[in-house]
Amino acid sequence: MKLRLSLDPSKLRVLYTGLSAIFILAGAYFAIGYARGSYRLTQDGFVEESGLLSANSSPTGAQVLIDDKLITATDDTIYLDPGTYQIKITKDGYTPWEKTISIEKELVAQTNALLFPSAPSLTPLTFTGAANVSPSPNGQNIIYYTDSASTKSKNGLYVLELSGNFLPLQKNSQHIAEDVPSWNLKEASFIWSPDNSQVLVSANGHNVLLSVDREQQLNALADVGIRRKQILSQWEEEMYLIERQFLAKFPEEIIQYATQSAKNVYISPDKKKLLYTAREQYSLPDDIIPPIPATNTQPEERTLQADGVYVYDSEEDKNFRVGTKDNSEDAASKPQKQLLATDLFNQTPLNLNSSPSAFVRLQATTSAQTAKTFQDYQVSLYTNSFQWLPDSNHLINSSTDTIKIMEYDSTNNTTIYSGQFAEDFTYPWPDGSKLMILTAFSPNSPTNLYAVELKR
Repeated sequence: MKLRLSLDPSKLRVLYTGLSAIFILAGAYFAIGYARGSYRLTQDGFVEESGLLSANSSPTGAQVLIDDKLITATDDTIYLDPGTYQIKITKDGYTPWEKTISIEKELVAQTNALLFPSAPSLTPLTFTGAANVSPSPNGQNIIYYTDSASTKSKNGLYVLELSGNFLPLQKNSQHIAEDVPSWNLKEASFIWSPDNSQVLVSANGHNVLLSVDREQQLNALADVGIRRKQILSQWEEEMYLIERQFLAKFPEEIIQYATQSAKNVYISPDKKKLLYTAREQYSLPDDIIPPIPATNTQPEERTLQADGVYVYDSEEDKNFRVGTKDNSEDAASKPQKQLLATDLFNQTPLNLNSSPSAFVRLQATTSAQTAKTFQDYQVSLYTNSFQWLPDSNHLINSSTDTIKIMEYDSTNNTTIYSGQFAEDFTYPWPDGSKLMILTAFSPNSPTNLYAVELKR
């Protein structure tokens, strides 16, 4: 007698569907686990609890050395046992990148290596001289004065647009005002409006508002000297509201210290990091925000020292020391930026109508001093401090004859340019592809703006 097992077709379909679902779910589970580094397949079989290193760089195609062994080329993802590794990324024609990175199980550590040319090109941006240079708050334009043009009518004030479409030979410079010798524009004071559309020019007792998008005759413009204080108070109110909006995104503990016990506070372009100088010793609390996985593994400093320069990362709750304030006699004479929005814990912001006295903090006794306080507030260039590179992951630091760029966690401090340049002017291109310097390569020639290549 034969025993026959028969199943209803509908039950078979259910069985096949269930088995298929089990296989799909199991495959997905193992695939996700493999991608996370829960295990990996090697010559010795499956190895559990791996971590991942995402070795990426700009430009790509760079060699990746792990503990001095050539492993792969960027961009690539590498499975590694949990531990600490010395990672080095090199490419011919570029400065090397090196960092000690901790690999944790099932987490991804990224290099995000930015490689700089080892012999950067130097391109002139102006040819007829550039003096009294002042960048706009948004970093998109620069106003400067020249008195060495081929004809007198071409002397005066220019605005250089720092666009992505890089055009040398002054093609991006617009003549906005012809020179008036009695004004002495070479010594004029400039204050940019918060919306970057106007510049308040103060020169030899004259005060005029210049639009930066067209040419104007200085002597034909109405003098705004009688309204100067009111105009600046309105601008200060706008700056206060903008600062209040951006600072509000940071933890309360950081806001309190930044507004009460820090100076030269500058928010990164992506509004997620804070560059500041400590005025007094203080210990930042741990775990200001809930811990997140795969954070920066570089050593941080949460015990702040007076005159220490730090970067706070609000996304990862990390605080890194990047330098020390220069206390030399020359540096001590430079003003220090103070924040305007010191009332962030008040829900209702101040306004000019009800609190006019609150919006004169940047106004000093003379036009030149007032212009300096506004410039110091808007751009860290003038406070003898670090500057943000537009990617928000790097800082620019210049000394007498050297310009360096480092990562915000103080690693990879790289010399970008070494040579003659005006120490008081180093400025990044908006896309981070170049640095601008002001220099003259001949004693008899005027200073001009030059672009130092950062990306090829």
